[in-house]
Amino acid sequence: MKCARLLAPLAICTVTVSAQAADYVALGAGVTLETGDSWIDHGERYRLYGVQSCLRGTYFTDRSGGRQDCGEASIAVLAAFIKDIGPQCAPVAVDGETRFVLCYGTVGSERLDLATALITEGYAFAALDAKGLPVHAPYAVAEQQARARKAGLWQFPDVQHPSLLLSRLARQREGQ
Repeated sequence: MKCARLLAPLAICTVTVSAQAADYVALGAGVTLETGDSWIDHGERYRLYGVQSCLRGTYFTDRSGGRQDCGEASIAVLAAFIKDIGPQCAPVAVDGETRFVLCYGTVGSERLDLATALITEGYAFAALDAKGLPVHAPYAVAEQQARARKAGLWQFPDVQHPSLLLSRLARQREGQ
């Protein structure tokens, strides 16, 4: 794993993604962002593997006391990363009509894992499986580091972790 220092004390790490160059799809202008971790491109639905963005309709209180939609904040940051680093994405799994992808972008001569960048900046979270464990452990480490630094959404004390919120909702449905 290679790490690039962007801003003190921030480091964004890269991961090795193994896919053939022909398997990569550009993530750029013209896609429809559904959430801060999923989009539609030419009728195909894509989602970042191992990532859970904030949910639309969940809110946090910003520094001025305003109520902000957490999902919209995640979408805005994903859009900025798409514009700034021009990600290329490789499919790693398919579930129904959703293609799960790993994406990298380039800053200078460094390749950055898009999911790690979003999580490190505090605008996405490590997805959890049905047992409550991280789908991809390195993303959980990046999340804990972002939380400790109060990066991005973590600076707001009323931000709810979306995976925990979804898990709680699922348990409530099972109990009914």
